[in-house]
This record gives sequence, C-alpha cells and structure tokens, in this order.
Amino acid sequence: MLAPYGNNIKLFIEGGSHDEKIEMLLDNFPKGMKIDEDALLKFMQRRAPGNDKWSTPRKEKDMPVFLSGVKDGITTGERIHAVIYNQNQHSSDYSSVTDIPRPSHADFAAVMKYGDTVDLRGGGHFSGRLTSLMCIAGALCRQYLKEKGIEIFAHINSIGNIYDTPFDKVNPDTEMLSLLDDSRFPVLNDENRAKMQQLIEEMRQEGNSVGGTVECAVTGLPAGLGEHLFAGAEGRIASIVFSIPAVKGVEFGAGFSSSQMTGIENNDAFYYDEDTVRTKTNNCGGILGGMTNGMPLIFTAAFKPTPSIALEQDSVSLKEKKNVRLAIKGRHDPCIVPRAVPVIQAAAAIALIDMLLDKKEAE
Repeated sequence: MLAPYGNNIKLFIEGGSHDEKIEMLLDNFPKGMKIDEDALLKFMQRRAPGNDKWSTPRKEKDMPVFLSGVKDGITTGERIHAVIYNQNQHSSDYSSVTDIPRPSHADFAAVMKYGDTVDLRGGGHFSGRLTSLMCIAGALCRQYLKEKGIEIFAHINSIGNIYDTPFDKVNPDTEMLSLLDDSRFPVLNDENRAKMQQLIEEMRQEGNSVGGTVECAVTGLPAGLGEHLFAGAEGRIASIVFSIPAVKGVEFGAGFSSSQMTGIENNDAFYYDEDTVRTKTNNCGGILGGMTNGMPLIFTAAFKPTPSIALEQDSVSLKEKKNVRLAIKGRHDPCIVPRAVPVIQAAAAIALIDMLLDKKEAE
C-alpha cells in the first residue's frame, strides 16, 4: 500500500483504471456528520466521464459504495472505506504500451521502476480515473468545512490562451461563485465559455488536445492555519494538488507574476475593517509564512494537454530497441480541464481539513 496523504486524516487510494474496482480509505474523519448524498453524487458527476463532447466517451457512473465508516448516512468516526466499480473498460486498446511507451505518459518510467509486467491498461495506477476516489473524500471534507463556514469555489481559469474572468481575490462574491457548481463547464464569462468550447472542439477534430488552468478560492478560513517551513499551507495544498495526474504547476495569489513586481506593488497593506484585520490586496493568496492570514485563499493549478492524442508521434520499441511511430488508440479527453475543476476543489478540501485538525479546530 502506498503512503497516504495527510498528517491527521489519512487518505489511501488503491486500484487501477481497468481493475474491477478502485478503493478509497479515509482515516480520522470526524464522526457525526450527516452526509448530503445528493450533493455528493452531484459533485461526483461533475468529474465523471462520458457526459460531454469535450470529455472521453468512456461512460462510468462513478457511484461510490461505502463499506465502512458510514451508518445510516452518518459518519461513525471509524475508517471510511468506499469503492467504485469500473464498468466500461476497453483494455485491448492498451496491449502494447509496455513495449511502446506513449509520449508524456507514465508508461516508460513505470516500466523502468516496476518492470514490463506493470498494469498500464487505461493508465493503470497512474490514471486520472483514480481522481474519482479523491472526489469522494473531497466531497465529504467539503461538506464538513461548509458546516464550519468554509467554502471552496473553482472555475476554468483558462483553456489554451483563452482566459476567463479571474476571481476577485479580496472580496469574492460567494453567492455568485456558488452557481459554478451547477455547471459542467464552470466559467464566469459566457463569451469565454463559447470560445473555450470551440477551441476544444477544434482540437478534438484534429485528433489533438489542449491544456489549461483552474483557479480555486477558499473563503471563511481562520487566520493561523498551517506552519512555517515543511508544514506550510502552500506545501500541504500543493502536495495533494500535484498528486492529480497532468498537474504541472501550482501558484498562490499573484504567483509567478509577483516576480515582476516591486515590493510596494506586491505587498498587501493591512487595515482594520471594524475589528477585523484585512489586507487591501491579496497578492499572497491568503498565506503568509506558511500560515493563513484570514483573507481568501487563492491558488491556480496548471494542467498539461491530454497526452493521449490520435496524431501520430515518435516513440521507441523497448523490446526491439528501435525508434518507431505510434498512433494512440482508445477514448480520451481533448481537454481534461473541465472535469478537473471538482478534483481541485476536492484536493483543497482534504488539505484544509487536515490543517484544521492540527489544532483540533474541526472537533
């Protein structure tokens, strides 16, 4: 079993894309929470494949089955064990990947580490399919955080070079942002949505793919969560976000653009809003010295283009030790970003409840 995520809660994820089932184990989740099953299933469906022309045609219901830790819809405080049964695999599409690795997939590195018997059907243990399990854990954590007044919002920030309207990093409109959960293509600007969808369709018809970014905002956090050095809030969030396949970058607040600012431009000036200390800007993304400062926590994750494309590419035959050309078979997303939005929310929720438990604030 691989090492889990978390200092307080412990999240284990097991299984492969084309196994009979994939499994999630979640230890130390607070007991006594009534699960909103409708909200859980709605959250899962936002990630599920096969529902839109910009996603893979593979259809999976992504129905979680709780085997322990939940009784009569209420968490018991025991280990939560949930499974998803896979139903729509085309394993024959992956018969040659241990010999001819697909460019920008885990195939080559996995064969080097585990040998040529490693299961790479549908991406195997390295597949984005496993993020469905992260969404089960994340949905539970998100419901618990919402009871504490902490809400997590996310939208498609960009597809290729087409950008949506960014979140207000100082005073996000939570009522408006809550509507994003009702959309399978969550953006703030309808004109941007049409342009993004057109670009994805162009890539699909070409047999190509495109990447993008997801912006996430968390409101209602108390100041002082996290620690300095190795237990910093940025690192704990980034470590779980980077576990999502295809994530290649994470930035907080102004992120990399802060390197182009002067000190007076980047610094977030403090002021009193009645009895509450706030900042006039939020270039730090709500985190200072590894600790939350009470402002909205803002981060953006960058996703590479889906590496499974129909266009012919260069690769190698590991058995014959020669260069070859490869045309990838199978059913794949021309852009994974729309389905990744709830996964980012799930990752944030898991990291934040883990930090809350540092000080037993979730009890």
